[in-house]
Order: sequence, then C-alpha cells, then structure tokens
Amino acid sequence: MNEKNSETPDAPDARRGFLKQVIGGASALPFAVVGGTAVAAPAPAPAAAGPVVNQVFGYTSFSPAEAAFVETMVNIMCPADEFSPNGVDAGLAIYIDRQLAGEYGKGVKRYMRGPWMEGKPQHGPQLPLTPEQHFKAGIEAANAACVHQHGKGFDQLSPVDGNAFLNDLANGKVKNDSLSLGTWFNELVYPLFQQACFADPIYGGNVGKVFWKMIGYPGLPATNTINMVQYRGKQVPGSLDPKSISDFS
Repeated sequence: MNEKNSETPDAPDARRGFLKQVIGGASALPFAVVGGTAVAAPAPAPAAAGPVVNQVFGYTSFSPAEAAFVETMVNIMCPADEFSPNGVDAGLAIYIDRQLAGEYGKGVKRYMRGPWMEGKPQHGPQLPLTPEQHFKAGIEAANAACVHQHGKGFDQLSPVDGNAFLNDLANGKVKNDSLSLGTWFNELVYPLFQQACFADPIYGGNVGKVFWKMIGYPGLPATNTINMVQYRGKQVPGSLDPKSISDFS
C-alpha cells in the first residue's frame, strides 16, 4: 500500500507545510538572544544512521479502503526527508487507527443522547457520532468529493494534487451535503495528526522518537518549566536521546 504513496523527486517542498505548522505550534525550539534580537537556536543535527521506521502492521479500526486514504494523507502531510521518514513509516497512521479503535474513538464518557442542535463554534461538533464514526464518515465523504473532482480516489492522486485537495479540505472548499468537511479535517483529523507526531512512541506514532529529536525534546522525565529557564537558547541535556515511557517500563 505504501508504493503508490512514495515520494517523487519533483514533489514541491511546500508539501511539508502541514508538518511545519505542527512544529510551529509546538513552540518547542529553544531561542537565543543575540544583540537584543531573539533568534532560533540551531536544531540538533539529524543522526547519521537512517531513521527508525514503523514495524507495526495491521489496523484494528480502518478497513483496507480507509487505510489507503489515511496512509496517503499522512504521507502527504509528512513526506520523507533528511529529518524524518514518511508518515506511514513514522507510525502516524497506526497511532490514528489505535486511537479510533480505543475508548476515545468509541466515545466512552461522551454524552451521546442528544438532542443534536446547532451549537456555537467553541462547543465543537454537535453530532450523533462517535469520533471513530465521524472520522470514517469524513473519509467516505472526502473520497467521494475527490472522485467527483478528479475522477479517481484520493489514494490514486499524485502527491501534488493530494496536497492541494487536503488544503482545500482545510479551507472549507470541499463541500458535502451532510457533513462539514472543513470541520472534520480541522477539528478531528488534524489534531490526531498532531498527536501522532508528538505523543509518546508507546502509543504507536513518533516512531524512534523522531519528532522529539527534531524539536530537541528530551522526553521523560523532563521538568520543562525549569528547562525553559535554564536552557533557553541552549541544547537541553538528553535531547539527542529522549526517553519514552517504554524506557522506564
């Protein structure tokens, strides 16, 4: 399933925009003050050896068609480069699948009795759907819109066309009569993508702690309030070898 999602030499660097937004939102890179101006401190150099890639296979929530959509999506949002493997190899699809298959995806402790009325934006989606059902309904609606626009499914698009389609989703330009695809992407898909990048690797994503290493996060244990004071503009001790929950198990 990965072969059709592999990188192409002529794919524009702008496709990494989704991941750049995540890293910017994390605000984790330390800053140094030079001549009264705040500048970003140098990021740790990538390891000489190739990145660790995801070795967990098989989905517990996604059907084959849904898996094809999600794998294509995370590879476009996180293409392989010198800093990280692609989204599938980084475990992002596995993380999302496991979250949707678990208590979060099943809507455990979520009020599900209605009535379902239009709410304020800050109230979030008012839907009679669990997160898993919402995610799957969005895949179906988005893929149908893609077939209507391009004559083929999302997983069959080139990386350039796929990236453009995802940006249209994020900007609310892809319409569906029964589901707000803009809300689906921005309030469900993208947050799960962010979590997949930076959650502890024990949950399936961030394989090899690649994203922690990218931003210089030392993992656990880390008293980051103290670190921000003591190591502002400097490399945090342990950032080249961050520790996961599994390292203390």
